Amino acid sequence: MTTSQTDVVVQGVREMIRSRRLGPGSRLPIERDLAEELGVSRGSLREGVRALCIMGVLETRQGDGTYVTSLDAQLLLAPMSFMVDLQAPEHRDDLHVVRRVLETEAAARAARLIDDAALDEAEAVLEGVSELVAGGRDADHERILDADIAFHRIIAHASGNAALASLIDALADRTSRARLWLGLQHHGQIETAHSDHRAILAALRAHDPDRARHMMDHHLLVVEDRLHDAGDDAPAPTDRAATDQAATDAQ
Repeated sequence: MTTSQTDVVVQGVREMIRSRRLGPGSRLPIERDLAEELGVSRGSLREGVRALCIMGVLETRQGDGTYVTSLDAQLLLAPMSFMVDLQAPEHRDDLHVVRRVLETEAAARAARLIDDAALDEAEAVLEGVSELVAGGRDADHERILDADIAFHRIIAHASGNAALASLIDALADRTSRARLWLGLQHHGQIETAHSDHRAILAALRAHDPDRARHMMDHHLLVVEDRLHDAGDDAPAPTDRAATDQAATDAQ
Protein backbone atom coordinates (compact mmCIF):
# COMPACT_ATOMS: atom_id res chain seq x y z
CA MET A 1 0.00 0.00 0.00
CA THR A 2 1.34 3.43 -1.00
CA THR A 3 2.10 5.76 1.90
CA SER A 4 0.68 9.24 1.46
CA GLN A 5 2.95 12.26 1.73
CA THR A 6 1.03 13.39 4.80
CA ASP A 7 1.73 10.04 6.47
CA VAL A 8 5.41 10.42 5.61
CA VAL A 9 5.44 13.70 7.53
CA VAL A 10 3.55 12.25 10.51
CA GLN A 11 5.82 9.22 10.70
CA GLY A 12 8.94 11.32 10.20
CA VAL A 13 8.13 13.73 13.03
CA ARG A 14 7.09 10.83 15.25
CA GLU A 15 10.48 9.19 14.69
CA MET A 16 12.25 12.45 15.52
CA ILE A 17 10.39 12.52 18.84
CA ARG A 18 10.92 8.83 19.56
CA SER A 19 14.66 9.16 18.86
CA ARG A 20 14.70 12.21 21.17
CA ARG A 21 15.97 14.46 18.45
CA LEU A 22 12.89 16.51 19.30
CA GLY A 23 11.38 16.72 22.76
CA PRO A 24 8.56 18.56 24.52
CA GLY A 25 8.85 22.26 23.71
CA SER A 26 11.33 21.74 20.83
CA ARG A 27 11.00 23.90 17.74
CA LEU A 28 10.74 22.09 14.40
CA PRO A 29 13.36 22.84 11.75
CA ILE A 30 12.37 25.53 9.27
CA GLU A 31 9.85 24.42 6.67
CA ARG A 32 12.28 24.29 3.73
CA ASP A 33 14.82 22.15 5.55
CA LEU A 34 12.27 19.77 7.07
CA ALA A 35 10.46 19.25 3.76
CA GLU A 36 13.77 18.45 2.08
CA GLU A 37 14.80 16.06 4.84
CA LEU A 38 11.52 14.15 4.70
CA GLY A 39 11.41 14.19 0.90
CA VAL A 40 8.00 15.86 0.65
CA SER A 41 6.63 19.08 -0.83
CA ARG A 42 6.01 22.06 1.41
CA GLY A 43 2.27 21.63 0.85
CA SER A 44 2.42 18.02 2.08
CA LEU A 45 4.54 19.13 5.01
CA ARG A 46 1.91 21.68 6.03
CA GLU A 47 -0.82 19.03 5.79
CA GLY A 48 1.18 16.70 8.00
CA VAL A 49 1.84 19.46 10.51
CA ARG A 50 -1.87 20.30 10.62
CA ALA A 51 -2.66 16.63 11.30
CA LEU A 52 -0.11 16.53 14.12
CA CYS A 53 -1.55 19.73 15.59
CA ILE A 54 -5.00 18.11 15.66
CA MET A 55 -3.46 15.11 17.43
CA GLY A 56 -1.97 17.39 20.08
CA VAL A 57 1.62 16.56 19.11
CA LEU A 58 2.52 19.94 17.59
CA GLU A 59 1.38 23.51 18.04
CA THR A 60 1.90 26.41 15.65
CA ARG A 61 2.74 29.76 17.16
CA GLN A 62 1.90 32.67 14.89
CA GLY A 63 5.10 34.27 13.66
CA ASP A 64 7.29 31.99 15.77
CA GLY A 65 7.24 28.59 14.09
CA THR A 66 5.97 25.16 15.05
CA TYR A 67 6.78 23.44 18.34
CA VAL A 68 6.34 20.06 19.94
CA THR A 69 3.72 20.29 22.69
CA SER A 70 4.20 19.08 26.25
CA LEU A 71 3.13 15.62 25.00
CA ASP A 72 1.01 15.39 28.13
CA ALA A 73 -1.18 12.27 28.18
CA GLN A 74 -4.37 14.29 28.63
CA LEU A 75 -3.52 16.34 25.55
CA LEU A 76 -2.58 13.37 23.38
CA LEU A 77 -5.61 11.32 24.40
CA ALA A 78 -8.08 14.18 23.86
CA PRO A 79 -8.96 13.03 20.30
CA MET A 80 -10.40 9.86 21.83
CA SER A 81 -13.46 11.92 22.74
CA PHE A 82 -14.31 12.02 19.03
CA MET A 83 -14.36 8.22 18.97
CA VAL A 84 -16.68 8.15 21.97
CA ASP A 85 -18.99 10.77 20.49
CA LEU A 86 -19.27 8.87 17.21
CA GLN A 87 -20.14 5.51 18.73
CA ALA A 88 -23.29 4.00 17.24
CA PRO A 89 -26.22 3.36 19.63
CA GLU A 90 -25.68 -0.39 19.45
CA HIS A 91 -22.21 0.09 20.97
CA ARG A 92 -23.49 2.25 23.82
CA ASP A 93 -22.98 -0.48 26.41
CA ASP A 94 -19.37 -0.94 25.35
CA LEU A 95 -18.39 2.49 26.67
CA HIS A 96 -19.75 1.72 30.13
CA VAL A 97 -17.92 -1.62 30.20
CA VAL A 98 -14.62 0.04 29.28
CA ARG A 99 -15.18 2.72 31.89
CA ARG A 100 -15.79 0.09 34.57
CA VAL A 101 -12.65 -1.87 33.67
CA LEU A 102 -10.49 1.26 33.83
CA GLU A 103 -12.02 2.72 36.99
CA THR A 104 -11.79 -0.47 39.01
CA GLU A 105 -8.04 -0.58 38.37
CA ALA A 106 -7.73 3.13 39.09
CA ALA A 107 -9.48 2.65 42.44
CA ALA A 108 -7.10 -0.15 43.41
CA ARG A 109 -4.06 1.95 42.48
CA ALA A 110 -5.48 4.99 44.27
CA ALA A 111 -5.99 3.00 47.46
CA ARG A 112 -2.24 2.46 47.59
CA LEU A 113 -1.21 5.98 46.61
CA ILE A 114 -3.89 8.47 47.66
CA ASP A 115 -2.86 11.11 50.19
CA ASP A 116 -4.83 12.83 52.94
CA ALA A 117 -5.44 15.94 50.85
CA ALA A 118 -7.12 13.97 48.07
CA LEU A 119 -9.13 11.95 50.60
CA ASP A 120 -10.36 15.13 52.26
CA GLU A 121 -11.23 16.60 48.85
CA ALA A 122 -13.27 13.52 47.99
CA GLU A 123 -15.01 13.69 51.37
CA ALA A 124 -15.87 17.35 50.80
CA VAL A 125 -17.38 16.54 47.39
CA LEU A 126 -19.68 13.93 48.91
CA GLU A 127 -20.62 16.12 51.87
CA GLY A 128 -21.44 18.96 49.51
CA VAL A 129 -24.32 17.02 47.95
CA SER A 130 -25.51 14.94 50.91
CA GLU A 131 -28.58 17.10 51.49
CA LEU A 132 -29.35 17.22 47.77
CA VAL A 133 -29.24 13.42 47.55
CA ALA A 134 -31.92 13.24 50.23
CA GLY A 135 -34.15 15.52 48.16
CA GLY A 136 -35.72 12.69 46.15
CA ARG A 137 -37.63 13.93 43.12
CA ASP A 138 -36.77 17.53 43.95
CA ALA A 139 -33.02 16.86 43.97
CA ASP A 140 -30.73 19.02 41.84
CA HIS A 141 -29.65 16.24 39.52
CA GLU A 142 -27.15 18.35 37.59
CA ARG A 143 -25.26 19.31 40.75
CA ILE A 144 -25.29 15.72 41.95
CA LEU A 145 -23.90 14.57 38.61
CA ASP A 146 -21.18 17.23 38.77
CA ALA A 147 -20.20 15.89 42.19
CA ASP A 148 -20.25 12.34 40.85
CA ILE A 149 -17.83 13.30 38.06
CA ALA A 150 -15.60 15.21 40.49
CA PHE A 151 -15.45 12.27 42.92
CA HIS A 152 -14.46 9.79 40.24
CA ARG A 153 -11.93 12.25 38.80
CA ILE A 154 -10.19 12.60 42.17
CA ILE A 155 -9.79 8.83 42.34
CA ALA A 156 -8.57 8.58 38.74
CA HIS A 157 -5.90 11.21 39.29
CA ALA A 158 -4.90 9.66 42.61
CA SER A 159 -4.06 6.47 40.70
CA GLY A 160 -0.74 8.07 39.78
CA ASN A 161 -1.15 7.08 36.12
CA ALA A 162 -1.72 10.07 33.84
CA ALA A 163 -2.76 7.97 30.83
CA LEU A 164 -5.28 6.02 32.88
CA ALA A 165 -6.70 9.20 34.40
CA SER A 166 -7.05 10.84 30.98
CA LEU A 167 -8.90 7.86 29.52
CA ILE A 168 -11.26 7.81 32.50
CA ASP A 169 -11.88 11.55 32.22
CA ALA A 170 -12.85 11.19 28.56
CA LEU A 171 -15.23 8.32 29.23
CA ALA A 172 -16.75 9.85 32.37
CA ASP A 173 -17.55 13.10 30.59
CA ARG A 174 -18.99 11.34 27.56
CA THR A 175 -21.22 8.97 29.57
CA SER A 176 -22.52 11.60 31.99
CA ARG A 177 -25.79 12.27 30.12
CA ALA A 178 -26.77 8.61 30.33
CA ARG A 179 -26.04 8.58 34.07
CA LEU A 180 -28.09 11.74 34.56
CA TRP A 181 -30.99 10.13 32.69
CA LEU A 182 -30.70 7.07 34.94
CA GLY A 183 -30.92 9.23 38.07
CA LEU A 184 -34.02 10.97 36.73
CA GLN A 185 -35.71 7.71 35.83
CA HIS A 186 -34.75 5.79 38.98
CA HIS A 187 -34.84 8.12 41.97
CA GLY A 188 -33.44 5.46 44.29
CA GLN A 189 -30.33 5.27 42.08
CA ILE A 190 -29.12 8.62 43.39
CA GLU A 191 -29.09 7.45 47.01
CA THR A 192 -27.60 4.09 46.00
CA ALA A 193 -24.77 5.76 44.09
CA HIS A 194 -24.05 8.11 46.99
CA SER A 195 -23.91 5.18 49.39
CA ASP A 196 -21.55 3.38 47.00
CA HIS A 197 -19.33 6.44 46.90
CA ARG A 198 -19.15 6.42 50.68
CA ALA A 199 -18.11 2.76 50.64
CA ILE A 200 -15.45 3.42 48.01
CA LEU A 201 -14.09 6.33 50.03
CA ALA A 202 -13.93 4.15 53.15
CA ALA A 203 -11.86 1.59 51.24
CA LEU A 204 -9.54 4.33 50.02
CA ARG A 205 -9.09 5.68 53.55
CA ALA A 206 -8.22 2.15 54.69
CA HIS A 207 -5.72 1.92 51.81
CA ASP A 208 -7.28 -1.42 50.88
CA PRO A 209 -6.77 -1.99 47.11
CA ASP A 210 -8.83 -5.17 46.89
CA ARG A 211 -11.83 -3.65 48.63
CA ALA A 212 -11.56 -0.41 46.65
CA ARG A 213 -11.50 -2.40 43.40
CA HIS A 214 -14.47 -4.50 44.50
CA MET A 215 -16.57 -1.55 45.63
CA MET A 216 -15.89 0.42 42.45
CA ASP A 217 -16.70 -2.60 40.30
CA HIS A 218 -19.98 -3.16 42.13
CA HIS A 219 -20.90 0.52 41.89
CA LEU A 220 -20.35 0.78 38.15
CA LEU A 221 -21.79 -2.64 37.39
CA VAL A 222 -25.14 -1.55 38.87
CA VAL A 223 -25.19 1.49 36.60
CA GLU A 224 -24.10 -0.59 33.62
CA ASP A 225 -26.80 -3.22 34.22
CA ARG A 226 -29.59 -0.69 34.66
CA LEU A 227 -28.67 1.12 31.46
CA HIS A 228 -28.45 -2.20 29.63
CA ASP A 229 -31.86 -3.26 30.94
CA ALA A 230 -33.32 0.04 29.76
CA GLY A 231 -32.41 -0.96 26.22
CA ASP A 232 -33.52 1.49 23.56
CA ASP A 233 -35.15 3.71 26.21
CA ALA A 234 -31.73 4.73 27.53
CA PRO A 235 -30.17 7.71 25.73
CA ALA A 236 -26.95 7.71 23.79
CA PRO A 237 -24.01 8.82 25.98
CA THR A 238 -24.14 12.43 24.77
CA ASP A 239 -27.88 12.76 24.14
CA ARG A 240 -28.74 15.99 25.98
CA ALA A 241 -32.26 16.14 24.52
CA ALA A 242 -33.22 12.84 26.14
CA THR A 243 -32.03 13.91 29.58
CA ASP A 244 -33.67 17.30 29.26
CA GLN A 245 -36.96 15.58 28.44
CA ALA A 246 -36.53 13.23 31.39
CA ALA A 247 -35.99 16.23 33.66
CA THR A 248 -39.19 17.83 32.37
CA ASP A 249 -41.15 14.62 32.89
CA ALA A 250 -39.86 14.34 36.46
CA GLN A 251 -41.14 17.77 37.44
